[in-house]
This record gives sequence, structure tokens and C-alpha cells, in this order.
Amino acid sequence: MPADPLHRATTTQRSMEKPPPGGLGASAVEVRRSSRRRRTVSAYREGDRTVVLIPARMSEAEEKRWVGVMLDKLAAQESKRVLGDAELAERAERLSEQHLEGKARPASVRWVTNQNTRWGSCTPAEGSIRLSHRLQGMPEYVIDYVLLHELAHLLVPGHGPRFWRLLEAYPRTERARGYLEGVVAADRLPHPPAARGE
Repeated sequence: MPADPLHRATTTQRSMEKPPPGGLGASAVEVRRSSRRRRTVSAYREGDRTVVLIPARMSEAEEKRWVGVMLDKLAAQESKRVLGDAELAERAERLSEQHLEGKARPASVRWVTNQNTRWGSCTPAEGSIRLSHRLQGMPEYVIDYVLLHELAHLLVPGHGPRFWRLLEAYPRTERARGYLEGVVAADRLPHPPAARGE
């Protein structure tokens, strides 16, 4: 949005404390109404919040519906964006701070293409975490869960009760596990024969 004082004069703003879907996205939504805007709705991330631009004449119910639509759209766009190794390492650091009191400190976090049967792996002695490239394009909360799973292995090597207690801190653990189980199940389904001419 341009820093035009005239444009600002015709805009009303309201903040909504509503977390958007997807892992570490923005933590608040700010709705900006504009009398210049007639029909279009748009949204973008601005620091730690999501800004949704709507026409001034829109009702409260329409605003609520469009905020949800735009948050879903942004989350879908972001899930298609492939994180680089440096971003993955930053994400791991944030997850450790948020859910493991910063105790898990990996020496390296990177994508690999040689893990086709596992989503991720961790070598606690080296402090290295590797995530399968098959996770790229999946929702952020799924990538966050796998990262957090591997971070927890830096603290607890096995899958005993202490390990699973660490993962209870992540609110989307069950949802992410269900998503990954669904992907595995879909891969096992028989594929119909190709139609003629393909």
C-alpha cells in the first residue's frame, strides 16, 4: 500500500487478534477498509501481522468471510514456496525457542533427496537434522512438526514417553501426524490404469 497521506485518509483500520492458519505465520490480522476500493480484496504479510484490504462498504459478515478466504490463500501460497536450508535452520531455532525452551540447538539443518522412506532424521552426536525433500510444498504446520520431532531427538534419542511429552508442546502434532499418515496411505493406493491415448 502506498504511503500516500490522501490514501490513508480514506482508509479505516481495525486489528483483529486472530492467528492465521499455518505454522509460524503472522500472529495478528489487520483489516484496512478503503472507500477507493470497490470490489477487490487483497492481503499480504507485514512483519508479524497479516494486512487484509477490503472495500469500505463491506458488511461485518462479508469482512469475516473474506479475512478467512485471504488467510487460507496466503497460507496456500506460502506452503508452495520452498524454504532454503538457511530458512529451515532459522525455523528450527524459532521452534526450539517456542516449544523446547531453546534447549535443542542443531549444528545443521538441511533438505536432502536421499530419504524416501522417512520424513526426517537426526544424528544427535553431530547435532545434524535432515528433512526429506518430499516435505517441500506441504503445509507449514507439517514441516514445523517434522522439524520439532527431529529437534526433540537432540534432547531425547528414542521414542519413549519423555520424547512424546516434548512434542505435546506443539498444538498441531496430531493434525500433522494425520496429514503425513494420509500421504503415506494415498501412496499405497492402487493407481488406476492410464486411459488410452495418454
